[in-house]
Amino acid sequence: MTDFKEKPKKFQRLKHKYRLVILNDDSFEEKISLRLSRLNVFVVVGISSMVLILLVIILIAFTPLREFIPGYANVTIRKQGVENYLKSDSMQVVLAQNNLYIDNLKHIIQGKTIEFDEKARIDSTINYKKITNQPIEEDSVLRNIIETEEKYNLFNAAGDNPGNISSFIFFNPLKGSVTNRFNLKKEHFGLDIVAPKNEAIKATLNGTVIFAEWTAETGHVIQLQHADNIVSIYKHNSVLHKKVGDHVKAGEVIAIIGNSGKLSTGPHLHFELWYNGIPINPEDYMLF
Repeated sequence: MTDFKEKPKKFQRLKHKYRLVILNDDSFEEKISLRLSRLNVFVVVGISSMVLILLVIILIAFTPLREFIPGYANVTIRKQGVENYLKSDSMQVVLAQNNLYIDNLKHIIQGKTIEFDEKARIDSTINYKKITNQPIEEDSVLRNIIETEEKYNLFNAAGDNPGNISSFIFFNPLKGSVTNRFNLKKEHFGLDIVAPKNEAIKATLNGTVIFAEWTAETGHVIQLQHADNIVSIYKHNSVLHKKVGDHVKAGEVIAIIGNSGKLSTGPHLHFELWYNGIPINPEDYMLF
């Protein structure tokens, strides 16, 4: 029973009234007199603390004083930093494109192959989601002209102009490194092209197989007859995929690179191109 009685007494103590009196030290005259209780003091101090904290938060949030607090930065400076980052990113993309353009020019001048970079180049300043590709009337008209006019078919046009080999579009039979080039004086009538093992060899033009046999010196050999008295020869193959009389299209696989024949010293293709019975340099018409 005593515990239940003591708790109300302790709470009642907070309400006990006290008088705060300020007297004149000389005359003992009463200057200020306040009636206080512990509860009132706690309430006033709590409310004052909350108001002070709220004022400090407002002062920091809506005045320039927040810039002097670690972790806070000026909004304009942050915006400028983001804009500078986007500009530098765009400049890097433009610089990379210019470097690629210069490198390609160097390769063309030096006669080297051009390396194509298919990686996507994203400009952070462009909103790609808003880009829409819509067909236009001029584009549709141009497509109809190209599809309907026979003169734009390069392979057929070459056959309509006999005696003009430059009209043909030759397909590269093998992608590799040329180790021995065309030389009439040394009676080397073609190119020796080295490539990895089991690489496919493709027909350089539409044509018909006129020879597909084994020879002691050049191994598996296949020859194609094309339009306008053009003949292409592929030597030292390991496997032939076509036989005499087969019709092939440009880019179609006709053999596999090999090391067959006595004259071969390693896996490679010996490729020859003949026009009107005369050997011509394949590098004048295609890149390897």
